[in-house]
Amino acid sequence: MKTVCVFCGSSSGADPAYVGAARLVGKLVAASGVRLVYGGGRVGLMGALADAAIAAGGEVVGVIPKALVDRELAHRGVTDLRVVGSLHERKALMYGMSDAFITLPGGLGTLEEFFEAWTLAQLGLLPKPIGLLEVNGFFTPLLNYLDGVVGSGLIRPDDRQMLLVDSDPESLLRRMAGG
Repeated sequence: MKTVCVFCGSSSGADPAYVGAARLVGKLVAASGVRLVYGGGRVGLMGALADAAIAAGGEVVGVIPKALVDRELAHRGVTDLRVVGSLHERKALMYGMSDAFITLPGGLGTLEEFFEAWTLAQLGLLPKPIGLLEVNGFFTPLLNYLDGVVGSGLIRPDDRQMLLVDSDPESLLRRMAGG
């Protein structure tokens, strides 16, 4: 794995563990020599992730739509800041640049990015590992829902099993790299 894309919130959230997890993921990705691709913001979980990766000497690529440059306060300290025309362009560029995808806590945009990547993987259009980092039970309700949808026959068990879930970022990164 040469490049990992991390989806996460532009807010920090109510639980300080979210920021801690973002910082740890940034540090671990950089320490492993893997390039980080993320949404390009300098605030919230995105900022914590990028700052930790930069501090650890990592290569960090931010991808942000022009309309969000000011609103999300684009991170000017990343290795490579790519400003694109739309959210669709952002995702397409992130998907194309990355070998694997990790989702940390976040809001609607984070979930939308995660679900689109997972859907593309399920369809065979993005045959890359998709993971969720479970932080203090943040994704538990979502995982319970997904298991219920599998039980209802609307998601195949194989498609649910392709989703890698772990509460340990080192373990998740190792699993995503095939180890």
